[in-house]
Parts: sequence; structure tokens; C-alpha cells
Amino acid sequence: MKNWEDIATTSEHHAAVEIKKSFDEGNLHDVEEGLEILLDVMARGEKRALRSQLIRLMVHILKWKIQPQKRSRSWVLTISNARFEIEMEQKYSPSLNKAHIEEIWENSLKQAKKEAQIETDMSIKHIENLTWEEVFEIEYSL
Repeated sequence: MKNWEDIATTSEHHAAVEIKKSFDEGNLHDVEEGLEILLDVMARGEKRALRSQLIRLMVHILKWKIQPQKRSRSWVLTISNARFEIEMEQKYSPSLNKAHIEEIWENSLKQAKKEAQIETDMSIKHIENLTWEEVFEIEYSL
């Protein structure tokens, strides 16, 4: 019996090869188990990628709010890029919709606040929670 979790988390490609091997051998139980675990691992990866982009986006918007004198084209580009990456993740994985983002919003914002405070060396306790509009709708420009 194969350890599909280890195989799939090590390499999705290797997992697909092993699933194909099990299929060729006629071991359909192994194929089914391998596919289920591979799909789960892939979904977790997509969710991590979205969460990472959301945190990156939030960090830059927090910095935008607390360091107006340091605003730069680089920050505008980062905000635009993070929004684009989130949009693409949602396009390819429709389950990563607004409802999913709302589920991870508070934890992502908490992490973003920590990172923004470290990056800026400024207290962000006075910053209210970010709104959906600030994160996804307002156009940031210099």
C-alpha cells in the first residue's frame, strides 16, 4: 500500500506517475485513493497561494495607510500584482471565491498587521481593520 500523502506532498508530478502506474497494474483502489489525496493536496496548495497573496496585498495597503511619505510605484505595482494573482487563482479555482476570502480574512489580516509592523517598525494598533473596498476596489496611484 502506497503512502499517497507523502508521495503527493513531495511531488504532484510523481504522484500522477504513481497513479498511472497503479492504473496500468489494474489497482483501481490505489488509483482512487491516490487521486483523492492528490486533489486534496492540490487544493491546499491553491488555498495557501491565495492566502499568501491576500496577506501580501494587505501588508502593502497597511503600509500605504501608515507611511504615506514612503508611497512608491513599487507599492502600487505590488498591490496591482497581488490583486491580479488573486483574480487568476479564483479564475482557475472557482471555490476560492469571495466567501472563501471572507473565511480567511481575519487570520490573514492579523498576519498582515504583524508583517506590516515588522517592515515599518511602526505600531499599527491605531489602524482599523481593512475593508473589502480598500483591499480589492480602491485604485492606488501616486
